[in-house]
Amino acid sequence: MRDILERQQVWIYFAAVALAAIVGFAVSGTGELEGAINPALAFMLFVTFLQVPLPEIGRGFRETRFLGALLVSNFICVPILAFLLSRLAIDDALLRLGILMVLLTPCIDYVITFAHLGRADARLLLSSTPILLLVQMALLPIYLGVFLGDEAADLVRVGPFVHAFVWLIAVPLICAGTVQLWAARHTTGQRVSDILGLLPVPATAVVLFLVVAATVPVLGAASRHALSALPIYIAFAVIAPFIGWGVARAFGLQPVAGRAVSFSTATRNSLVVLPLALAVPGAIPVLPAVIVTQTLVELIAELVYIRVLPRFGKNADEAKVHAC
Repeated sequence: MRDILERQQVWIYFAAVALAAIVGFAVSGTGELEGAINPALAFMLFVTFLQVPLPEIGRGFRETRFLGALLVSNFICVPILAFLLSRLAIDDALLRLGILMVLLTPCIDYVITFAHLGRADARLLLSSTPILLLVQMALLPIYLGVFLGDEAADLVRVGPFVHAFVWLIAVPLICAGTVQLWAARHTTGQRVSDILGLLPVPATAVVLFLVVAATVPVLGAASRHALSALPIYIAFAVIAPFIGWGVARAFGLQPVAGRAVSFSTATRNSLVVLPLALAVPGAIPVLPAVIVTQTLVELIAELVYIRVLPRFGKNADEAKVHAC
């Protein structure tokens, strides 16, 4: 069941978004679903973090060349690209904040599945996800301050930001680590972990449904922002995989590891960063609309990546097979 859900997750997400849009237009009062977004996000992040090997975080540090390429690509090259692309958006501080928040944070969940489907080394990505999460949470406020300056200070309040981080990221992360340790020591914990392991895709679909359904009633006020962000996200989806591949080759990685860096560079952490975006005063409807727009572009892009990225380094793979 878990394999089926992961293989079909793109279509499940699109179905959730389509159903939410229909419900949002047809049923009045869906804006009140906003109150359910944070609890749903907390649960989604808990079951997502449960798939991340938190007790084995040290393993990611041992893959030094891969980790170096991953960090350089995601936290040096991508921020430069994100800043340049954000300058192309209309002159609106809230819009630029949304674009930067989503583009500056590399994905830690479904990128693993897409990397596997795209013949990349998903194992390396999996062991590095805790590091990616910790680094992006540490650097995101710094990058926002550098790129937005006084705009970021006016929009991002420390109190709500810290509150969202603690209750919607730190607490689910700690709970996931606790369940993992329980599962490692007791069969009951393992059974509970196995059951929860079926839920990341359905939980993500529920979050998408709630966000879209709650946003639709006020979407008209944010449509201009979403349309302005759309070409920026498309440009990022086209450019980012090549940046990741170039960095990976500069670090001398094998093709399968290089593809993993490409997937990570191109895939963003939209739903994990959403609770932080919702903590911004006046976030709705602009920030949810801008972030969900990136998610939709990315889901389409992933369907292209799993067909195109396996060709990166294909000759080297074939030569290795012949040599064996």
